[in-house]
Amino acid sequence: MTVLITGASRGIGAGLAAHYREAGREVFGTGRSPMADIQLDVTHPKDHTAMADALGDRAVDLLVCNAGVYLDKGDTFDHGYGADLWAHSFATNVTGVFLTIQALLPHLRRAQSPKIAIISSQMASSELALGQSYIYRSSKAAVMNLGRNIATDLKSEGIAVGIYHPGWVQTDMGGNSAAITVNEAVEGLVARFAELDMAKTGCFETWDGRVHPY
Repeated sequence: MTVLITGASRGIGAGLAAHYREAGREVFGTGRSPMADIQLDVTHPKDHTAMADALGDRAVDLLVCNAGVYLDKGDTFDHGYGADLWAHSFATNVTGVFLTIQALLPHLRRAQSPKIAIISSQMASSELALGQSYIYRSSKAAVMNLGRNIATDLKSEGIAVGIYHPGWVQTDMGGNSAAITVNEAVEGLVARFAELDMAKTGCFETWDGRVHPY
């Protein structure tokens, strides 16, 4: 089983990579760091081409689109949410996911039961509109919509797509007061990815297996 995880240099991505390596899987973690298995800035189309080339003829059984940013945390309506934050957030959280899937589609097609896992957030939900963080909420809602539509288009090819809320996790993004540890999030997400099949394609679920409101 070959797993590719974007944004694997820290946080949830690093935790997932470590878990799958310990389980004996072939893992490729991407990141902007020179220490990453594959250097990838998800906002750069040329990096996606180079990533696909680096994989050669490998089949990718599980693609985890985890790379993301939360740039508007704490911004205020009157003075925050600059246009540059909107552009960079959507380039990373939405376009970056699409470009990753597009670049690796030939590798996914080589696998017997390929899966795509997209890390979104509970903040994507229009039913849980609690205000603030407009850019992050909007970008995560957009990538949820993207994932559900990709699931529709890839269903005939047998490629399952799941969208997931990883929990409020104790990472640089989530902060020290977050509800769960990285290990708890990883354990839950790994179980969700294992359950993902064509019957569940297009799902939006929480790390602990609950169906999430859209």
